[in-house]
Amino acid sequence: MENQEEIKEQTTEETSSEPEQPDLESAENELDEIEASDELEAEKERYLRLLADYENFRRRTEKEKLTIFGDAISKCIEQLLPIVDNFERAIDAPCSDEEYHKGMVMILDQLRSFLEKQGVKEIEALGKAFDPNIHQAIKREEATEAFPENTVCEVFQKGYMLNERLIRPAMVAVANA
Repeated sequence: MENQEEIKEQTTEETSSEPEQPDLESAENELDEIEASDELEAEKERYLRLLADYENFRRRTEKEKLTIFGDAISKCIEQLLPIVDNFERAIDAPCSDEEYHKGMVMILDQLRSFLEKQGVKEIEALGKAFDPNIHQAIKREEATEAFPENTVCEVFQKGYMLNERLIRPAMVAVANA
């Protein structure tokens, strides 16, 4: 009997201590879950920041790539423009060989066609109002009825734009009072 009483006492002690342990364990589990959720939130925030940084980097490199590409085309076109100028001068010069003259005109037309396909446009200057953003004044002339004050009255060298970018300003004479 004593044995049975001892067993009962042990069982009662075990049962009374058992409810305390699950409460402690469940509290620890809840604490771990809370800590894990805080860590999860921190990791989510870190991930979102990293994603935003990557997106900004991608946009920036795309913009830089377009700028570099535009600069390269602009420099190439800029180096081609003196050749176009020389062809125009050669065509304006007197020539006794008509076939040679036709060939020069055809080459100039091809160059102009190429430039047009690339987005290059000639700046219209003669008779237009002087704009220091696209014209470079190298001479002053007296204003007349044909060319009032602040008007381009002579073009010495044509200017060109590549899309919205100035490649070379037009070198002009401006009518002044």
